Amino acid sequence: MTCASCVARVERALKKVPGVAQATVNLATESARVQLTEAAPAGVEAGVSGAVNMEARLRRAVRDAGYEPRAADTLMDAAEVSRWSGFAPIAWGLALSMPLVLPMLGDALGFHWMLPALWQFLLATPVQFVLGARFYKAAWSAVKNFSGNMDLLVAIGTTAGWALSVWLWLSAEPGAMVHLYFEGSALVVTLVLLGKWLEAGAKRQTTSAIRALHALRPELAHLVGPDGEVDVPADEVLVGDVLVVKPGERFAADGVLQEGHTQVDESMLTGEALPVAKQAGSLLTAGSINGDGRVRMQVRAVGADTTLSHIIRLVEDAQAAKAPIQRLVDQVSAVFVPVVLGIALLTLLGWWLTGHPFELALINAVAVLVIACPCALGLATPAAIMAGTGVAAQYGILIKDAEALERAHQIDTVVLDKTGTLTVGRPKLADMACVLGQPPDELLQRAASLQSGSEHPLARAVLAAAREKGLTLLAVSEASAVPGRGMQGQVEGRQLLLGSLRWMEELHVDQTELAAPAAAWQARGLTVSALAERVQVNGADTVLLRALLGFGDQPKPAAKQALAALRARGLRLLMLSGDNRGAAEAMARQLGLHPEHGEVMAEVLPGDKAAQVLRLKEGGHTVLMVGDGVNDAPALAAADVGMAMANPEGGGTDVAMHAAGMTLMRGDPLLVAAALDISARTVRKIRQNLFWAFAYNVAGIPLAALGFLNPVFAGAAMALSSVSVMANALLLKRWKP
Repeated sequence: MTCASCVARVERALKKVPGVAQATVNLATESARVQLTEAAPAGVEAGVSGAVNMEARLRRAVRDAGYEPRAADTLMDAAEVSRWSGFAPIAWGLALSMPLVLPMLGDALGFHWMLPALWQFLLATPVQFVLGARFYKAAWSAVKNFSGNMDLLVAIGTTAGWALSVWLWLSAEPGAMVHLYFEGSALVVTLVLLGKWLEAGAKRQTTSAIRALHALRPELAHLVGPDGEVDVPADEVLVGDVLVVKPGERFAADGVLQEGHTQVDESMLTGEALPVAKQAGSLLTAGSINGDGRVRMQVRAVGADTTLSHIIRLVEDAQAAKAPIQRLVDQVSAVFVPVVLGIALLTLLGWWLTGHPFELALINAVAVLVIACPCALGLATPAAIMAGTGVAAQYGILIKDAEALERAHQIDTVVLDKTGTLTVGRPKLADMACVLGQPPDELLQRAASLQSGSEHPLARAVLAAAREKGLTLLAVSEASAVPGRGMQGQVEGRQLLLGSLRWMEELHVDQTELAAPAAAWQARGLTVSALAERVQVNGADTVLLRALLGFGDQPKPAAKQALAALRARGLRLLMLSGDNRGAAEAMARQLGLHPEHGEVMAEVLPGDKAAQVLRLKEGGHTVLMVGDGVNDAPALAAADVGMAMANPEGGGTDVAMHAAGMTLMRGDPLLVAAALDISARTVRKIRQNLFWAFAYNVAGIPLAALGFLNPVFAGAAMALSSVSVMANALLLKRWKP
């Protein structure tokens, strides 16, 4: 494909295939993403054979539209070629065109000489019909499909210049020196080829992020089998296999460290350059680099199910997607080529009918055709998106789609979940107060037993405190979670409840005896939970308070700085927390937030987070929700832009990738402002590119029609426009958070 018109034609062809719901074509990657309807269309079987048939239908549709369908993986293969690959036709074009151009340069310096017409013909014709054959082939396909593209404009324009020169030569008086235009047609073909070659080189740079991610996959893995260690291809590793990973090698799959300890470079995943310490039980990620320890791991995910594969798919999807602003470009490109052909015809007739020589009228019409090629228009948006999403991925910011990218720079309100986003998310049991007469260690043992099956951060804190005291867990029965409130169950026959103070109020539990420590802990910013017991009093069920537990969490080191950076961008900040108001406001003050200005939303149940986000949207705000991607998934989906911070413990990363428009692959709050920054810069590049692409054509076409541009300068300008758009987009690759 060569221009925006090609994109429109391939999309139309794919959308006509029965069973296709949507098709999106990307000029920069020369790729198509096709979304199928849920039900198989008539005549297409379901299952694997149906999928094969559908792919064949799609390939045939692309070929019938005049293009050559290739497998998606050839994009990566093509990207590995030498930087000089494909330059030979340009070299031949320059070699054949320069003798035609030299007399023009000599004329400007006062040397008047010219090659014989026969020599000009012999030099220009191979350029026109051999090197330029690709333009004729693509132009013919466009004509057959009743559409136009860049190749049609170039083919018509250069052929007209070549044919005019032949006619002037053959119709001239014998011995007369006639000015011919062979150099114009030959040089335009050469310059367009040169522009396409430079453009291809720039495209390879925009796909460098994807190629770098693909290169992280090792080819071999050391499998521990019945006969010892065996080297097997990484593609043959299965879930459950045990692998040995030597110092300096990449992990071939996702898994858990079984034996040994090491430092792991996970910069490919998180963008964090510092190695991460790993010991038995730690999660390992495919593609990350083992440090100085020889370790054994058990495989948990392979192939397309690994985190690395998810990241690659996410980046590929983002780079293939269209920004909403691209719809305007698509509408313009659909009518662009027919309009240009009309303008060229009017230029020809206008000059000729006003008494000017036909050759001058034709040359001006040719200049219109050449300068109007909509290459830059088709590249403006995808080139910027590819460069922006690619460089963001290198620093651990995954942008799911172009729509999230474009919306992010319109954000005016940022809602941040407290636990795990602004705080470390690993609370510890900081204090415990018991009702008079209740033994603390026994109550802690029972609380830990009740929570032994829970993965909640507070449950893990209780279990850790019990382990530190050497307490053994007791038998539990009928244990169940009460969403947004806590846990309940029987521990050695006693019906216990452990949860929030709000739940205790709902159950009408008398908390007077421990009200003082609860108030003091909340003032310190501790999260307070209550342990209660359901008992029979005078034949009626009553819930009695047994103890209070105070949990302390620490703000992330960069959280205060991150919030200040967001505030400096003029954004309204809100912290969302399920904690009681006292604890939430105390933590907010540590982070530099102002509860008195309404910057804290406390006592919000997990199920109500999405409702809070929707309420802000209904109030006219454009909302960014930042959460850890597990219990925040509904709120992430409800926001204008959801930004999920991957859980440092490894859980919820997949949820984060699917629920949010953006995923931060490490738990650094500073990446929130960085993600907004790269989004804003990418959108700015898109707008710059579209402005220059439109402005170039709007200014160039009238100049050519009025005779101020000859075809050679028009060809050079057209080639330069595409390259300048790509170069402008590539400036994003210099971005750093």
